[in-house]
Amino acid sequence: MHHSGIYEEEIAGKAYDTALLRRFARYVAPYRLSIMIVVLILPLVAACRLAQPWIIKLAIDGHITTGKLAGLEQIALGFLGILLVESLLSFLEVYLLQSVGQRVMSDMRAELYRHVMHLPVSWFDRVPTGSAVTRLTSDVEVLGEMFASGIITIIGDILLLIGIISVMLWMNLKLSLVTFTVLPVLLYVAYTFRRRMRKSFREVRARLGSLNGFLNECISGISIIQIFNRERDEERRFSILNASYRDANMPVIFWDASLYALVEALSSVAVALIIWYGGGEIVSGAITFGVLVAFIQYIEKFFTPIRDLSAKYSVMQGAMASLERIFALLDTPSSQIPVSATVAAPPPQGAAPPLIEFRDVSFSYQDGNDILSGFSLVVHRGERIALVGESGGGKTTITRLLTRLYEIERGGILLQGTDIRELPLDQVRRRVGVVLQDPCLFAGSIEFNICLGDEQAQKRVRQAAAAVGADRFIDRLPNRYGEEVRERGSNFSVGEKQLLSFARAVAFDPEILVLDEATASIDSASEQMIQEGIRGMMQGRTSLVIAHRLSTIQDADRIVAIHHGIKVEEGTHEELLKTGGIYSRLHQLQFSTM
Repeated sequence: MHHSGIYEEEIAGKAYDTALLRRFARYVAPYRLSIMIVVLILPLVAACRLAQPWIIKLAIDGHITTGKLAGLEQIALGFLGILLVESLLSFLEVYLLQSVGQRVMSDMRAELYRHVMHLPVSWFDRVPTGSAVTRLTSDVEVLGEMFASGIITIIGDILLLIGIISVMLWMNLKLSLVTFTVLPVLLYVAYTFRRRMRKSFREVRARLGSLNGFLNECISGISIIQIFNRERDEERRFSILNASYRDANMPVIFWDASLYALVEALSSVAVALIIWYGGGEIVSGAITFGVLVAFIQYIEKFFTPIRDLSAKYSVMQGAMASLERIFALLDTPSSQIPVSATVAAPPPQGAAPPLIEFRDVSFSYQDGNDILSGFSLVVHRGERIALVGESGGGKTTITRLLTRLYEIERGGILLQGTDIRELPLDQVRRRVGVVLQDPCLFAGSIEFNICLGDEQAQKRVRQAAAAVGADRFIDRLPNRYGEEVRERGSNFSVGEKQLLSFARAVAFDPEILVLDEATASIDSASEQMIQEGIRGMMQGRTSLVIAHRLSTIQDADRIVAIHHGIKVEEGTHEELLKTGGIYSRLHQLQFSTM
């Protein structure tokens, strides 16, 4: 569990706000009616806010300073009415924006999940789990914060600022120009902070992904950590990552606080300029006291959205960093890869093609390091083929290529004479059922874990369980097929979990069955039960069996010995024992230690 570094792909790349927002607009488009209503509300809210200082000016100059109280009640009621209208319109604005934000987040999460489900397994080999989870959760959540903070209300803020500038210039040109001398400084500060905060937010999202990845590994491997007394060591590792995430947030806090403080300071300077210059204008009779009060009110309303800009900048820059990561994930090619130029040639005319044929297949997980080299094998319908060899020799890779978890680099794999790259991916995988060494169960019921929600497989759940012998322990459970399966199947034994995975493979009724060391982790007491399940599962099917225990594959139709990715032997159990080759040596080593 080494996650102390930051993955470069998380923080690399230059941001283009316009391009990101234009692409993001596709997700907002279905809710344009709500957005249009908000856009229509914004000028009304701005008008209500603009009217308030003007009404105060009228009250001061027309009634308070002159001592004419008649009509002051109507002005006060008008002021209260405008406040109520503004409150109602603001409520509607916030409600519509946040509801749209929730719908957009839901749509994006759904699209991201669909895309992730179709990514090639090689992508998951490269990208830490925590980083992938962060993009589907925290990164999308930031976009909701962007709506909540008011990405659309920026339009209202701009309208309000334009309105305030216009009213102030109309009321008194000189006083307005004095007040606006702070604006160039304000624009420079905002532009400078924008780029610095974006870089900081990229690092925050990257370090959060590393932290999530570490936590995922620790929780998954908690039993190993405790057995080997590594709690303190893992606490130290977590402390390093936690501190790294904390430190990444510090620049964000610094720039956020600095921007807010500078805007507050500039607002105070503007008010001071108004009092200094406007006071002199009142003495000289150039303006009234009501105008001065209105100017102070307007300048406070002018700097309120700008003061909030620091918070909005924080959220917006976080959203831009999240959008970069989300779209980078969506741009990752899915496993629906076009047919390669090296597709194998079809079989000769008139010849009945075998069910499976590997033709000179070569493959490497990393360039220049072949796991398979020129591997060829013909499997006829109904045959039971066993693959044996040392760990890392390429046996599991063969099954991964057959199911197209990885794409072939050179050579070809044919199903009944058709290259699997020419077949739809879902069709290939429906014809091949896989049982792994470590059975994977999901939280839910036993029935769901056998059929995985597939309607056709659901009809065969009980038949499949009976075929592999899983019904014997299922029928003893209180809720039988409705019995709850806890996370990772923790309430079942290893043998029971493996029988459920056998039943799952049978329920989907595959034409070809792949057993990847399905009995390697089974104890001797469970082996007989598992072997009975395997026999029931294989009945009437073509099978590829990767064997750890050679005793389980002695009755195979053919045994293929693989060494360093090359097929070195092929034959029956008796034939290979007579040759004295790799299989014979493996057999002697295994049975001499028993």
